[in-house]
Amino acid sequence: MLKFELSSLINAPIETVWEFHERPDILQLLTPPWQPVQIVRREGGLDVGAISEFRLLLGPIPIRWVARHTECNKPYLFVDKQTEGPMQSWLHRHQFQEENSQTRLTDTIEYELPGGAIVEFLLGWWVDSRLKEMFRYRHQVTKEYCEK
Repeated sequence: MLKFELSSLINAPIETVWEFHERPDILQLLTPPWQPVQIVRREGGLDVGAISEFRLLLGPIPIRWVARHTECNKPYLFVDKQTEGPMQSWLHRHQFQEENSQTRLTDTIEYELPGGAIVEFLLGWWVDSRLKEMFRYRHQVTKEYCEK
């Protein structure tokens, strides 16, 4: 199992950062423009049972990714789990913590690549670098919108 984590301090109240994540267009806003991702559907907001479905392109090959929210504790936490997609497993925790009138946003992802330990050893660094790039973008967009 591999783990990725990125944390940023947002100069905005926790309610503002949470409400930003509740926006109906949040997936469009947080998807980096260089990523070949199509948002197919988003149902249920951040609540338990909510579903997000994406179509990714791996070269010319389309891949379906479906995530279901398994936990929600407004305005502190929501968790989504891949139910269908390219990873062997994927659990993504979105945490919001109050910190001196600001908000600490932490994304933690625990995941397994298909093919086991050897594939993780060979490709884990590459997946980690893609996640770092994507989540730096997401955190920057969050800062820009919430700190206005």
